[in-house]
Amino acid sequence: MHAAADLRLFRSQSCTTWTVSLLNSGALSSVSSAMSCLWILFFGSLIATGVRTQEAPEMDGTTAESATKAAADLASEGDVSVRIAGAMAGPNGLGSGIVAGVVAAIMMAIIGAVSSYFTYQKKMLCFKAQGRDPERAKEENRTHNDPQVKMLGFMNICSCRFQSLGLFLLLIQSQCLSSAGITKPNFVLMMVDDLGIGDIGCYGNDTIRTPNIDRLALEGVKLTQHISAAPLCTPSRTAFMTGRYALRSGLGSTGKVQVILFLGGSGGLPPNETTFARLLQKQGYSTGIVGKWHLGVNCKSRNDHCHHPNNHGFDYFYGLPFSNFNDCKPGEGKDILVDLQVALWQLSMLAGLGFLTLVLVRLTGLLEVSVKLLTTLAALCLLGFMVWYAPFGLMRTWNCIVMRNHRVVEQPTNLDTLSERLMTEAERFVERNQNRPFLLFLSLAHVHTPLFISRDFSGKSKHGLYGDNVEEVDWMIGRMVKTVEELNLSERTLMYFTSDHGGHVEDSDTHGQKGGWNGIYRGGKAMGGWEGGIRVPGIFRWVGRLPSGRVLEEPTSLMDLFPTLVKLAGGEMPQDRVLDGHDLMPLLEGKTQRSEHEFMFHYCGVYLNAVRWHPPDSDSVFKVHFFTPNFSPPGAVGCYHTKLCMCHGEFVTWHDMPLVFDLSRDPSERAPLRGETEPRYAEVLWRVREAVEMHHRTLSPVENQLSWGNILWKPWLQPCCGIFPFCSCSEDNSTFTHNIGEL
Repeated sequence: MHAAADLRLFRSQSCTTWTVSLLNSGALSSVSSAMSCLWILFFGSLIATGVRTQEAPEMDGTTAESATKAAADLASEGDVSVRIAGAMAGPNGLGSGIVAGVVAAIMMAIIGAVSSYFTYQKKMLCFKAQGRDPERAKEENRTHNDPQVKMLGFMNICSCRFQSLGLFLLLIQSQCLSSAGITKPNFVLMMVDDLGIGDIGCYGNDTIRTPNIDRLALEGVKLTQHISAAPLCTPSRTAFMTGRYALRSGLGSTGKVQVILFLGGSGGLPPNETTFARLLQKQGYSTGIVGKWHLGVNCKSRNDHCHHPNNHGFDYFYGLPFSNFNDCKPGEGKDILVDLQVALWQLSMLAGLGFLTLVLVRLTGLLEVSVKLLTTLAALCLLGFMVWYAPFGLMRTWNCIVMRNHRVVEQPTNLDTLSERLMTEAERFVERNQNRPFLLFLSLAHVHTPLFISRDFSGKSKHGLYGDNVEEVDWMIGRMVKTVEELNLSERTLMYFTSDHGGHVEDSDTHGQKGGWNGIYRGGKAMGGWEGGIRVPGIFRWVGRLPSGRVLEEPTSLMDLFPTLVKLAGGEMPQDRVLDGHDLMPLLEGKTQRSEHEFMFHYCGVYLNAVRWHPPDSDSVFKVHFFTPNFSPPGAVGCYHTKLCMCHGEFVTWHDMPLVFDLSRDPSERAPLRGETEPRYAEVLWRVREAVEMHHRTLSPVENQLSWGNILWKPWLQPCCGIFPFCSCSEDNSTFTHNIGEL
């Protein structure tokens, strides 16, 4: 009896508590949720609209994903309002937030009505089961003052309020994230190797066909005085990456060695340098480089990768950690330290000849030659041979390799398929990252010698193999532009085209010119401050943001890309170092008419070769040469005896009175100015001397990355696929496709 009575009492209390609790959580909670959604819709829309007018906040690329995941986790617990919040935290921004808010309000009203109805019906069934009068039960329910029931109702209301607050915060965060995603542009930087400014149609060439590059210029902004910070690969690319003259990073030459010569060397871009890729990486960008690097790999061990692109802000790297050079193509001769190779070979031959002579003398009995002496000479001969053969005889194996991130995937490089592989990698990088901000640096191996060409372009141009190469480059640029357009990224992508420095005018053979043409400008690659080696193409295209067909004649620099990209990405400029570049956007957009470069310094190695001055009160651009390289043979414009000009010792001529040119009137640097004919001659020299003194005060001593100790080949630093020294592997099409699929 007592047990049955206790059970009925328990049922009665449970039924009353359950119905009142459900009533609170059904009708009251649902109406409250609906009202909250409407208020959230109103305030969230206002705040989101305000957010869009502000600069996007700094955040990493995983924040949006984390917010969406948090909403999904809460939604899995069954709360409808949070499920809607999860949808609102998606990438579609304010529009999806408004739609979701309206849907949430309607759903909450419906759920509240349905919940209230079923609660009422369930309550009546409970009362009937207890034998109680339903009409009396209604009155009891209205006057029910049980503290437990009140507390349950209060907790449900609080729960609803907290859920609504969470929805509100998620809405605001989703709008901030959506705003950030919209305001951060993509960047596609395309750099050709050794391309002359005169090789392109939009810069005056009417015989080599470059319709895709010309189209970029028509749809964007063309720079006619775009200047590389150095006339050689390694220092130019160092300045491009860091926004600083190369000697600030220790990559200016003091003598014969002007660029990195061995992948097995320890020199390269120092780990403490900051590249634009590293700063964009901090802003949530996916960063990739496809193609040539040529800024070193290792420091102390084969796998430390201290100079590697992955250690300098690039999430992904596929391409040539070194460069394309003659040793990479059998039959094209040698490039690296040829005179040293010849000297070592001759010494090895002399030592070998001496050893054989002593052996013959001993065998014929003419002289008594000890076995110990012969053994020592044999060891010296073998050592001399290995000193020559190990680094130089296997140069193609050591330097001509392809890497994917830290892994060597091809050794030596197959040039026949390289172009297609580079373009496929670049396209797939863009496709993988089309829904998030990205930076792609497409650093082409063309048109550096040895020239290699795809079958479809062989013999197509009017300028032999070199012309074929340039036309293939144009096709590659067009292919990259097409990828961006097909993915509807044109209005969110800044595209940039340039060359690392001028064309190599001395490079030719019996079949004709193998290097580029620098148009009307004097000099070329490795010729210090002469205009032909440092004035390069510069084209920017950003559909909807930059004007079409604009031509700028103001001095600009490849170093300007650093601050331009960082500011567009919402990053902050480094405050712990001197930067030499300036933000180009005001100039590109027409908000200002003058370049911020009043002075530009042109280095030949670590030696200040020339200075450019653009007076604030004049359209003139004066250029002062302190020394010039000695051309050979006399009368030539180039160093044909050595193939590359040097910057030191007897290879240059210092001028007691510097050579002064006005590039605005004499861009070919043919007629030096004189005090008798130029009113501002003395002022030019004085202002330049003053600028040089100020510039020198900004320089600090750093380790020379191009010293003999850093550039010479070290076996323990050599990248290798396989077991060193048996390094060999190839990336055929099936392997290439398989590796891409793993990304």
